[in-house]
Amino acid sequence: MAQVQQLMQAGQVGAQRAGLPVYRDFGATPVPDGPSRVPVTVVGAGPVGLAMALDLAQHGHPVVVLTRLDFIAHCSRAICFSKRSLDILDRLGVADAAVDKGVVWNVGKVFRGADPDPVYQFDMLPVKDQKQPGFINLQQFYLEEMLVEALAALPHVDLRWGHRVTALDAQADGATLTVQAAGGEYRMQTDWLIACDGHRSTIRDLMGLDFEGRVFEDNFLIADIRLKRDMAPERWFWFDPPFNPGQSALMHRQPDDVWRLDFQLGWGIDREAAMQPENVEPFIRAMLGDDVDFTREWYSVYTFQCRRMARFLHGRVIFAGDSAHLVSPFGARGCNGGFADIDNLGWKLDLVLTGQADPALLDSYNAEAVVTADENILNSTRSTDFLTPKTPGSLALRDAVLDLARDYAFARPFVNSGRLSTAVSYPGSGLNTPDRDEWQGQGVAPGSPIPDAPRGDDWLLKQVGGAFTLVSNGYDGPVPDGVAHLRLSPQDVLALDRLALPPGGACLLRPDQYVAARWHRPDGPAITQALNRAKGGPA
Repeated sequence: MAQVQQLMQAGQVGAQRAGLPVYRDFGATPVPDGPSRVPVTVVGAGPVGLAMALDLAQHGHPVVVLTRLDFIAHCSRAICFSKRSLDILDRLGVADAAVDKGVVWNVGKVFRGADPDPVYQFDMLPVKDQKQPGFINLQQFYLEEMLVEALAALPHVDLRWGHRVTALDAQADGATLTVQAAGGEYRMQTDWLIACDGHRSTIRDLMGLDFEGRVFEDNFLIADIRLKRDMAPERWFWFDPPFNPGQSALMHRQPDDVWRLDFQLGWGIDREAAMQPENVEPFIRAMLGDDVDFTREWYSVYTFQCRRMARFLHGRVIFAGDSAHLVSPFGARGCNGGFADIDNLGWKLDLVLTGQADPALLDSYNAEAVVTADENILNSTRSTDFLTPKTPGSLALRDAVLDLARDYAFARPFVNSGRLSTAVSYPGSGLNTPDRDEWQGQGVAPGSPIPDAPRGDDWLLKQVGGAFTLVSNGYDGPVPDGVAHLRLSPQDVLALDRLALPPGGACLLRPDQYVAARWHRPDGPAITQALNRAKGGPA
């Protein structure tokens, strides 16, 4: 979780190094003796950096990954991965393992006070018949391990453990890095540098860049504990519970009988004291019962932040994930927002590296990733203001909404216990070919990702894959080179309905499965023009 501070107390999970518990030790990678210039370097080996490297490597590009740690840390960070992120991970080939290991959930419940009945509940997968669930809960270190193993199966991937960037010289045609490793210091050059090194980004600091935005005056305690309890895999959130009066709390189930508990603490606390077991465990016992038998995994305290860089693209240096933006953890928008970044960036950088697009295409990454970050920040800010009202008027409004929500459906959308991460659309993107009026708001408009649907014994998104694809309902005209053609049949009822494709109609999908253009009556020149536009060419 991006907002977790360095003041953390580790649970009893084995050896520690660099102040962090070790989940899987790789040892320091020797100083390289190979080429000193590489096409792409990714700094950071969290889920976002590893997924970025995997995406590019699967397209055949040599990638170097630098990470200052020489192990995967066993500590409390991201656990909630959204359907959109699972769709992305499925394209990268690791979603099945993640879902198999994770705790699948779709339902969230919101409680108030001591009432055992929820004020209301919601479903994160309202559109059924899709391969991926609304959410899974999975400890970040498991997902990192899955991504590392996927990278190890590919050629041209150089994952350097224990290699820390200490200096950076950004140039018009790339960057020169000074790297400190156990075997000594070395310099390397890279054509493209992707900074996925977290909210304390070394690359951002070395370039003299910073965040803009808001830090909220509140603190939350994370208590990851291990206990055996037979409960449904749901997200439970409390306003003003008896075990934390006047504050809020959250409970999530994770794999291996681990539970994530969050407790609002307020501002002006002694953060280090708040993480001590003797101060944490009264909260746990008040929530779960005095006789509950549990063991500590990890205790930490974090502060809400909603901030981002002004730009994510700085010449040949590109920022993604927490290095580019921070959001409050309620809503699970941090790591999921980072996956949206790399999903947007990967195919565009691939086109640039293979000479199919001008580097100016990457300006659309900056534009679209900023839209995603701003939507996440907006939702996180609203969630935080609802969770922690700072004025009597805000508190009165919050309580009125909760009063009404139990009995009146119109009030329930206003209950904000953390608007959970969903896919973000780019209706104003310059890569879109605008709709004609004939669609009348039906289907999936340009700038939005298509939903999944069953297709025989397979799934629509799986068959679309990660290339430019024309999905059609009986179109038999020409298709440009480099564009796959997926022909739907009358038996693909749900897919046709969700895309609202009439007979003869078609839609052009970008490699990230966003709609670039759609037509009731397509033709070859129109498809070619839309393809050129989606690659950053003239409209």
